Amino acid sequence: MTLEFDLIARYFTRTTRQTLLGVGDDSALIALLPGMELAISADMLVAGTHFFADAAPYTIGWKSLAVNVSDMAAMGAQPKWATLALALPEVNEPWLAAFSCGFFACADAFNIDLIGGDTTRGPLTISVQIMGEVPVGRAIKRSGAKVGDGVWVSGRLGDAALALAHLQHQIVLPDDLRACCEDALHAPMPRVALGLALQGVANSAIDISDGLLADLGHILACSGVGAIVQARLIPHVQHPEALRLALTGGDDYELCFTVPADLYTRVIEIGEQLGLQLSCIGEIVAEPGVVVKNECGEALSFGRAGYDHFG
Repeated sequence: MTLEFDLIARYFTRTTRQTLLGVGDDSALIALLPGMELAISADMLVAGTHFFADAAPYTIGWKSLAVNVSDMAAMGAQPKWATLALALPEVNEPWLAAFSCGFFACADAFNIDLIGGDTTRGPLTISVQIMGEVPVGRAIKRSGAKVGDGVWVSGRLGDAALALAHLQHQIVLPDDLRACCEDALHAPMPRVALGLALQGVANSAIDISDGLLADLGHILACSGVGAIVQARLIPHVQHPEALRLALTGGDDYELCFTVPADLYTRVIEIGEQLGLQLSCIGEIVAEPGVVVKNECGEALSFGRAGYDHFG
């Protein structure tokens, strides 16, 4: 057995739970349940761009899968299968052991089978493709927002961006705030249960990866509408940079979704059932674009809307 296949067998081959054929053949075999559609997404993480190369490999493993699980959550899909392609600058077995441990911890948390992938030599790059199931016609798309919908978000925004700014020596966080913000940056928790509960409730949804303004902007562009967001309603920590980073920082992996007014009570019930903070922060309007208003009703400006890989 070559070193490449030995590494795959040692660190990335496990018994699958919901797969006909997994790692070890030319392709995997999966079967969809009756009445279900296949949801597919992929993300690439590059050292120095998406994570610090010297970050703990366990957290890199967790996050590399978690950010993909978050895409399934945004669609209201149940994640089930993933593939993993790794480019490695060298064979570092302690790193691989910790990385695979973090990756499979996330897989176990959401009952996901790793069913294939590839390894090669190159700059540290992690590519994950994820697949899941959603009932036919029940996927929550970006294109469904309607005038009069409320704009909602889950959790608290801006924590991960605050942690990144601290690690890049742009700001200084107190120790207690730094700890929770770094947890948000390194180990995001995908909102799968929320996405599933929002089937038939939310008209549209997206996960917040590049910043609230940028990602909400994708919903608006796909739906042909605009939004007014109230700055005072955005959930964030107390810090001078918190509001700006909650709007533009990204890496939150919370959900942003729109809901008709007559279903607000249902959203509140879902939040209580899941023990998850859900906040209505604005409204969908006909005029294109996003306007963020302060308590006096004045429009605020934040320069850029969010992260741009080629900006």
